[in-house]
Amino acid sequence: MVLLAGFGGLLVLLLIAGLDALSTLHRLHTDEQNARQDYLVRNQCLLEFRSTLDAYGNRIDEYFLDTTPDVQSSAASDFATLSRRIQACLKSYPPQRGPQERDFLDAIQRMLVEQEATLNAALSEDRHDDPERIARMLYGQAMPRNRRLITATEQIEMWNHQRLDRAGAANLETFNGLETHLTRLIVVVLGSGLLLSIGSIIYILQQDREARRRYAELVESREELSRLPSSLLDAQEQERRSISRELHDEVGQSLGALLVDLGRLKTLIPPDDGAAQEQIGRIKSTAENAVNSVRNIALLLRPSMLDDLGLIAAIEWQAREVSRRTEMEVEVEVTEAAGVPEDLAEEYKICIYRVTQEALNNAARHSGGHRAWVKIEPAADHIVVSVRDDGKGFDPAKTRGLGLLGMEERVRRLGGKLEIQSNHGSGTILRAELPLKRNA
Repeated sequence: MVLLAGFGGLLVLLLIAGLDALSTLHRLHTDEQNARQDYLVRNQCLLEFRSTLDAYGNRIDEYFLDTTPDVQSSAASDFATLSRRIQACLKSYPPQRGPQERDFLDAIQRMLVEQEATLNAALSEDRHDDPERIARMLYGQAMPRNRRLITATEQIEMWNHQRLDRAGAANLETFNGLETHLTRLIVVVLGSGLLLSIGSIIYILQQDREARRRYAELVESREELSRLPSSLLDAQEQERRSISRELHDEVGQSLGALLVDLGRLKTLIPPDDGAAQEQIGRIKSTAENAVNSVRNIALLLRPSMLDDLGLIAAIEWQAREVSRRTEMEVEVEVTEAAGVPEDLAEEYKICIYRVTQEALNNAARHSGGHRAWVKIEPAADHIVVSVRDDGKGFDPAKTRGLGLLGMEERVRRLGGKLEIQSNHGSGTILRAELPLKRNA
């Protein structure tokens, strides 16, 4: 968002500057075109006006020098035609006029009126009656006035050139201002971009450090969470071992002592006392059942044979117990029995035993089958334990109880993998593969 806002602002600033520059250039171009067009129109009128004035002066010379009847007779119409042309030039002159230009044109208009009056007076008289007077009118008034008209026209032309030069100077000044404005804008944009880049780099570095810190905390938390199930399993196993030992040593021995005392008490009571003998028999029977229950619970929590006789004996005992307690017949198969390491690490023995125990209990409770098979396949670098039943099966992707999660956690913490293959109506196969690790 910071980069987007910063560089987006720079792009907007550049876009605005570009549009403003294009608008200014377009205005300069338009002003230049208008000034040039205005100059050409005015100059065209002035050229035509001056050429007409030259023709006007030449016609005056012809009228005075050429005394033939044809020239004399056509002089009036020629002067009238030239006068109309001059008036037409003045009318076609652009109406946008400055004060000085307007004064020049007004003076020309007045001189034209005076010139036309002088020529009309000269033409109305017979040039043979008083030729000197006609000459004075033509050369003393008409010709000087015509030169003054030409001079006024040249002044207007000069003013027109000056106006074009002023327009060019104004456009040049505007262009220089635009150049200065664009230079400042480029400096501002480059400076802003540099500051934005530095600020963005600093911000990104801060965010990167924060992200790394959070990632490190997350990794640490994940490692702690990953260690937590292992710690819980170890604590659970330790607690089971402690409870099993307490039941076996304390409760079992107390119940055993109770049975011994009942036997002694029974010998002290006369055999003919049937009621007392019967009561002692019931107490003894209850105590014996309690002893068996305590022994079974202790074995389920932590079979002593796992420590005394080894892994295979404990799994076979577990299979017999499941067959005895349920309607499911369990078979245990160990391939290459001699290859099963007895010096396998304690956590591996516990993992294999607990996975087998949980799998058999799940099969007995939920599968609805009648047979189950436990197969142990040791190898040089790993050991595979599989539990298969002929039950109704289930969908492993949808059914994930705490028992399965516990088995997966036990196998995962030892670097192994747990696979479950099951379909409705075709039974279930649970397969755990553990890398082989032995006690040093």
